[in-house]
Amino acid sequence: MTNSSFGLGFGQLRVQDLPRYLSGDPKAQLIDVREPEEVAIAWIPGFEVLPLSEFAQWSTQIHQKFEPEIETLVLCHHGVRSAQMCNWLVSQGFTQVKNISGGIAAYALVVDSSIPQY
Repeated sequence: MTNSSFGLGFGQLRVQDLPRYLSGDPKAQLIDVREPEEVAIAWIPGFEVLPLSEFAQWSTQIHQKFEPEIETLVLCHHGVRSAQMCNWLVSQGFTQVKNISGGIAAYALVVDSSIPQY
């Protein structure tokens, strides 16, 4: 697992390390920023879906939904939108934010081939 932030204010998590978090140990908050139509094709149980296109609807409630001091992992298709979300979370005071490198596409290739590619 890489904890380096590369100067971005958040770390990276390899998809190979995600199953530990999915089992609940260690405890983490899981956020998927993909669109509902993407989630309908492929999803990983345990993630709260907060589509970036609906930012205005959920952004003001981020501190009610999630705790800033708990490790927060963010997922998208390839890792670009999740990196945007990671930057925003850091700007909101979240201290343990990690982008899931390669997104659900990499997870499906490397970890769980039962997840459809799109």
